[in-house]
Amino acid sequence: MFKLQKKIADRLGKKLEIYKTEWDGLPPALTSGKIDAIIAGMSPTAERKKEIDFTNSYYVSDLVVVLKKDSPFAKAKSLKDFKDAKLTGQLNTFHYTVLDQIDGLNKQSAMESFPSMISATKSGNIDGYVSEKPGAMSAVSANNDLRYVEFEKGKGFETSSEDTSIAVGLRKNSPMKDEINKILSEMNTKDQDKIMEEMVKLSENDGEKLSFFGQMKEIWTEYSSLFINGIFSTLFISIISTIIGFFIGLVVAVIRKTNVDKNKNIVGYVLQKIINFILAAYIEIFRGTPMMVQAILIFYGAKQFLAIDMSTMLAAFIIVSINTGAYLSEVVRGGINSVDEGQFEACKALGMTHSQTMFNVVIPQTIKSILPAIANEFVVNIKDTSVLNVISVTELFFVSKSIAGSTYQIFQTYLITAIIYFILTFVTTRIILLLERRLNNKEFVLESATGGLNA
Repeated sequence: MFKLQKKIADRLGKKLEIYKTEWDGLPPALTSGKIDAIIAGMSPTAERKKEIDFTNSYYVSDLVVVLKKDSPFAKAKSLKDFKDAKLTGQLNTFHYTVLDQIDGLNKQSAMESFPSMISATKSGNIDGYVSEKPGAMSAVSANNDLRYVEFEKGKGFETSSEDTSIAVGLRKNSPMKDEINKILSEMNTKDQDKIMEEMVKLSENDGEKLSFFGQMKEIWTEYSSLFINGIFSTLFISIISTIIGFFIGLVVAVIRKTNVDKNKNIVGYVLQKIINFILAAYIEIFRGTPMMVQAILIFYGAKQFLAIDMSTMLAAFIIVSINTGAYLSEVVRGGINSVDEGQFEACKALGMTHSQTMFNVVIPQTIKSILPAIANEFVVNIKDTSVLNVISVTELFFVSKSIAGSTYQIFQTYLITAIIYFILTFVTTRIILLLERRLNNKEFVLESATGGLNA
């Protein structure tokens, strides 16, 4: 596929930039302007044509069923032979809908990716899955215990040409359509076969039989630099976003705690009510919706509706920070409310303003009391950055999915990832506990013109 992408980019006089994202994220990435074209094996179905344009097809493939070699359905010759089989297909593709053509099939829930289906097949959770032939060849090439069933004409799935053909996806009325069609028209059957061969070679198994942990070691040896980059991205996003989120939460909590006397300042009182309503809405919206949904709306929406083209890393900081701020604002508010009311009265008696009281007396005590909650939010952010893979942020989980997709070794890859996440959260928790103990040994001192007041 890379050769085709490079060929088209070169002929168009453009620099090739490969934008890696979820399958479902490709159409919104295209329509929002994040990418210029989809060259990823997408079929020009009628549903997709409503949103985007397609070039002429550059490849046509047959549908097959991938199974384990020792599967009771391994010798199937027609769809009738798959009665009672547990089969599935990729989510939001016609691979899943064609399963309805098999009478008596034990149809399973659709799965998000081919690595997931391969893993489920190898573990025995399903008997197999529907795939196009090039993808099946790649899976079998990388997994010696798999095979695929081809069907003779008239005994397989009934499909339309638009389903089995593969084309380049473009934005509506794209000026590149005619040029790309011209490039594709120059491709012959031999060129198409090269595309298939390239896909298979990417997944070829060298034939050496390794143990489970031997495969883990091999994955780490080959992809350690990617894992390390993912770790740094995850920590960087988590640290910066937690700090920014804390200050957002602090400001929101202090504003909501401020009281304006209606009798002394009616305008200020009304303004305060409006601000409190907006802040309350902010908290409820970002606490009440999944971060993954927020990421999609903010990242793609900013480009599509506001013409703001932000990088994935900037989007990550914004999304995690405002989400963290919504949660920590309530934590800070609870910490402020836990401060004895007598301290507010004492500060008032000393002639301190509300701002002086909050920032010199209340906030220091609040931070000390809510430190465990802030630390917990940081640990949560380390794990929650994984949802940012939906907008292609190259954090640890995104990197792991890419490696799993390249090697088809799902369990091994994700076990490495789980160990890394555990180490990150465990070490972070221990560091926070040490810091908390040190702070607990220090007395809170309020400096004044007359000396020190121990609290």
